[in-house]
Amino acid sequence: MWPTAADAALLTDLYELTMSASYFAQDMGDQEATFDLFIREVPKPRNFLVAAGLEDALDYLETLHFDDEALGYLRSLDMFSEEFLGHLGKLRFSGDVWAIPEGEIFFAGEPVLRVTGPLVQAQLVETFLINCVAFQSMVASKAARVNIACRDCQFVDFSLRRDHGADAGLKAARAAYIGGASATSNVLAGKRYGIPVSGTMAHSYVMSFPSEEEAFRAYAREFPNRAILLIDTFDVEEGARRAALVANDLASEGVQVKGVRIDSGDVATLARSVRKILDEAGLHTVQIILSGDMDEYRIKQILDEGAPVDAFGVGTQLGTSGDAPFLGGVYKLVHDEQGPKVKLSVGKVTLPGRKQIYREERGGVYQRDVIALEDEHLDGRPLLSKVLEGGRRVDDPEPLDEMRQRCAAGITRLPERLHSLEQASPPYPVDLSERLTALADSMKAEAR
Repeated sequence: MWPTAADAALLTDLYELTMSASYFAQDMGDQEATFDLFIREVPKPRNFLVAAGLEDALDYLETLHFDDEALGYLRSLDMFSEEFLGHLGKLRFSGDVWAIPEGEIFFAGEPVLRVTGPLVQAQLVETFLINCVAFQSMVASKAARVNIACRDCQFVDFSLRRDHGADAGLKAARAAYIGGASATSNVLAGKRYGIPVSGTMAHSYVMSFPSEEEAFRAYAREFPNRAILLIDTFDVEEGARRAALVANDLASEGVQVKGVRIDSGDVATLARSVRKILDEAGLHTVQIILSGDMDEYRIKQILDEGAPVDAFGVGTQLGTSGDAPFLGGVYKLVHDEQGPKVKLSVGKVTLPGRKQIYREERGGVYQRDVIALEDEHLDGRPLLSKVLEGGRRVDDPEPLDEMRQRCAAGITRLPERLHSLEQASPPYPVDLSERLTALADSMKAEAR
């Protein structure tokens, strides 16, 4: 069961609350602080990331509150003062958020979110924001790679049954659509987000009838304009012949079989055999859909072999991002009332100060990104824009299709080497401005 809006305040790590309680006790809770949310490294062999999860993050921030039940639970832990619990009972997020829009391409080290607000508020939201943005960006980035591999073919998100929980299934469908999936099998995601839904049938359906042909006839009559017949329950080529027979027999009833799906075997070779059978039956418009442990590498191999495929169903590897199942999202203090802040832990050094990112483009191709201080004005397009002011959205929620279009357009503007499924060399350049470099160097020197 996914959390309700009331539950979400407790969907955090305990140390967020203990730190906040200490800030409150030290009269620091209302001091202004700024945190950056960024990804430490792009997982190999990824060459870019796709921003996703922002709208869910903004929903959370706009509705954040601790109700009586949440406060009662915290009281039962016997850890927090009544004064602090009373403060939580009145807490509403009142800060500002700057963000990279969903669907935008971004890279390691770039702040995808910048949160400024009272210290207690800005601290408490860390865990949820990392969870929300890192997970959806992970799936959107995987979907973008699958979309690159698909070339002119479409792919559908089939991941729900393998995703890591119901909430993950919803967010994965949303992120996959942003990254390029044409539809999802997840019906609730279709309802909630307006994503097109798509599906076929299971082998159990075919096995429930006295014969494969009878199963195909029953299903095609029930769904006369969208039937996709699963043909590998027994023998793929025989299944294709039966599907062709049913499609031609029922055409006089106004039934148009949309496609056939193959879910097992040497699918590239079988697709060629099936295409021949369908074409010989005059069914040139009946599509061939392949599924079964698909990912970008297998899809590329299948298409490299010249298989006549119209679409793919991609499940486990998409919703779990199987080859890179997490993004190292972090949320670090970069500025407070004392000025810029820096962390110097070995291997985990952060960049101080409130920042902006500028993307330089030439001839319709991205050339490099420059991370700068917020008051710098450099060449290029700024990526961070204010999305929340005083705890409320600056604009209405953006349609999901606009995020999807932004992703597709961004991928076309990437240098061609970044379209590879292997590690690109050289990687996309992300530089620091002279002023940011000087600030970081001076703070490191002062700390020594």
